[in-house]
Amino acid sequence: MEHRQDASHHARQELRQEPSGDSPPAPPGLLQDPWALAALLAMPLFFSTNLIVGRAVVDLVPPWSLAFWRWLLAVAVLLPLTAGALMRHRELLRREWARILLLGFLGMVLCGGNVYVALGHTTATNATLIYTTSTLMIVVLDALLKRRRLPAIQLVGSLAGFAGIALITVHGEPGRLLGLEFNSGDLGILVAAIAWAAYSLMLRQGPLTRLGGQTAFAANALAGTLLLAPLALWEAASGASTPATLEAWGAIAFLAIFPSVLAFGLFQFAIKAAGAPVTANFLYLMPVYGVLLAVLLLGEELHLYHGVGFVLILGGVILATRRREPLARPAD
Repeated sequence: MEHRQDASHHARQELRQEPSGDSPPAPPGLLQDPWALAALLAMPLFFSTNLIVGRAVVDLVPPWSLAFWRWLLAVAVLLPLTAGALMRHRELLRREWARILLLGFLGMVLCGGNVYVALGHTTATNATLIYTTSTLMIVVLDALLKRRRLPAIQLVGSLAGFAGIALITVHGEPGRLLGLEFNSGDLGILVAAIAWAAYSLMLRQGPLTRLGGQTAFAANALAGTLLLAPLALWEAASGASTPATLEAWGAIAFLAIFPSVLAFGLFQFAIKAAGAPVTANFLYLMPVYGVLLAVLLLGEELHLYHGVGFVLILGGVILATRRREPLARPAD
């Protein structure tokens, strides 16, 4: 998953098929890149476990402490794999310290502890609906930054995916939208959605792309952990409980591995392999996985609106991720 040489990284990132005759060859799709497809399908599954486990332990571990210990353990896993690369690029890291801190703040503070805080003040319906707007933000902002018109089919796909999520979150009753009440928790989720869109797009550009996905992720996670530390200390000083049970530490370890190391690692890989808009639209699969996990693990029932929502979501992903240019595979 990591680019080991700068030259190789740039060559792969800018890879394009040149025409050999009068007509250029047809660009490959995701089915021709099984590693990218596998990452895109697994990534939202791992991400979807964050809210489930996070909500389950909200009474056991305070939000900022949960985020801090989650990312501290994640960094402990990442450092042995990336220490050498971080040392080789220490001059680049020193020059780009402000950008790294910003990425850590966006990805681990606003999309980490802030989300756990917000979940204590809002409903799952509101949180899912609001957070999903980050996908639309990514697609639209990517088009604006590149100064290009958003293809109609991509816009339709994005809107279809969002409609599917909205249908699921209001249990197939559109009238429930009129009864939604927004509070400070909703505002916190909205801030996280904006932060996630910015984090996703910042991964694609700038000098830090020379680090490779896994190394850049480790640097961002380390920065985020350092920023979370004073918040966790303040929380503890205010009288909040500290993790003390096997259940609490088990949940923290799960969050460190699955929705952190694995999910973010696959996200970094997918950004490089398929681009931010394609990767963003696959996040529409998160509520699909969430419902299926609830059925399998919690014994909840499927309803007709789930089926309709799934069709809209999957159809939206297919439409919104249709590519007009070849996929660029990262270096192994």
